Amino acid sequence: MLTRILIVDDHPVVLFGWRSLFASDSSVKIVEATDAKSGHRAYVSKRPDVTVIDINLPDVSGFELMRWIRKDDPEAMIIMCGMNDDPAFVVRAVEAGAQGYVSKTEDTKVLVKAVRKVAAGDKFISPRLTKAVTLSGAAIKANPASLMSWRELEVVRLLGRGDRIDEVAAALGISYKTVANVTSLLRQKLGAKNHSDLIRIAVEMELG
Repeated sequence: MLTRILIVDDHPVVLFGWRSLFASDSSVKIVEATDAKSGHRAYVSKRPDVTVIDINLPDVSGFELMRWIRKDDPEAMIIMCGMNDDPAFVVRAVEAGAQGYVSKTEDTKVLVKAVRKVAAGDKFISPRLTKAVTLSGAAIKANPASLMSWRELEVVRLLGRGDRIDEVAAALGISYKTVANVTSLLRQKLGAKNHSDLIRIAVEMELG
């Protein structure tokens, strides 16, 4: 039985690594995309069994892509993957419906196991991250990311990488006014004095 895996990542070395992991397995077919928009198109056209999404994509985040895919297919089997090992993001990913979460720093055996498990209908978080989540209850609640909706997190991420409000609106396909309203709420929620202070906080959060 053929297992189709969609890998969405903008780093050629990472894509090569995923191909290498399953190169000797003829039952696995790898489909690749390098940003959220092409990843969404690939999902709609190929309907993979498992989708592995990098959190930090060049257009919008992997979390936003997961939201797009979920709108088309609530049953999609998704693994979030990235360099960010913050337990708060592991929890948020699972809350948003991800069946798996792995770090790019994991042993290759863990990455393969994650795909196999999720393809079989199970959930998988690497043992190391599971332990981190278990030991970080208070820190997770104190993390500003825990206070924000997914839309707010996405706006903060885009502001933190230097996008203007009109660029954020274009990336997310929403109006300038909507983004302006979200940034106003974020200033209150994060205690930012003004827009420049909000951008400073966004950069410090290192959301990619």
